[in-house]
Amino acid sequence: MAAKTKTDATEALKQLTYLASAMKAPRIIEAAARLADHARDAGWTHEEYLAAVLEREVAARNASGAQLRIRAAGFAARKTIEEFDFDAQPAVRQQIAALASGGFLTEARNVVLLGPPGTGKTHLATGLGIAAANHGHRVLFATATDWVIRLSDAHRAGRLPHELARLRRYGLIIVDEVGYLPFEQDAANLFFQLVSSRYEHASLILTSNLPFSGWGGVFGDQVVAAAMIDRVVHHADVLTLKGASYRLRNRGIDTLPSIRETADHQPH
Repeated sequence: MAAKTKTDATEALKQLTYLASAMKAPRIIEAAARLADHARDAGWTHEEYLAAVLEREVAARNASGAQLRIRAAGFAARKTIEEFDFDAQPAVRQQIAALASGGFLTEARNVVLLGPPGTGKTHLATGLGIAAANHGHRVLFATATDWVIRLSDAHRAGRLPHELARLRRYGLIIVDEVGYLPFEQDAANLFFQLVSSRYEHASLILTSNLPFSGWGGVFGDQVVAAAMIDRVVHHADVLTLKGASYRLRNRGIDTLPSIRETADHQPH
């Protein structure tokens, strides 16, 4: 009887191996073997055992898929929310924790991070993007300048509508460094189309060193800037970061010159 039981177990394992391969789920074999003795000792039902095995397969697939989504996002560096120094920005801790749960993505809400250079805007945007990828969303990250280059290339090739439609399939697009370089009129119009195409459809995260009142100078047109800001903030969480650049800490430099100060001191 023991020999028959051993033979049956061997045949069952072969069948399980074949089925797992056919399903492209090879980790099922490892999970099934690892849990089998525990299931017998604990008196699990067949249903409980099957659920435990499949749960581990799903968890492994989700983790693997998240890593693929993170790699495909194009982050400048991998920086997580957990690595952020909230002691330097305590005012946004609760808001960021709430956003990291991913609820804003299902509601097609936006996030805007405003503040001086070096206060952690890109880190937080990246961290929220990684959290989104872990929640199963496709993410793309680029600077505002790089987004304009991408849209300009699509426009010249006559495929801008197709590109905007393709980008709408991404749950989250991150636009970093809005305001560091001014846009020409054509570029501003392309950027406006990107914002409009996602309005109430999919989420954006934008970072900027300028308050909204300074965006007119960036886009070269107060009307375009106002229309863009209206769409961005209609359904949005706007977080303002304060303080000196973390890059200047312990270097005897308290502040960086502001954009306005720099402009005021240009030769006339």
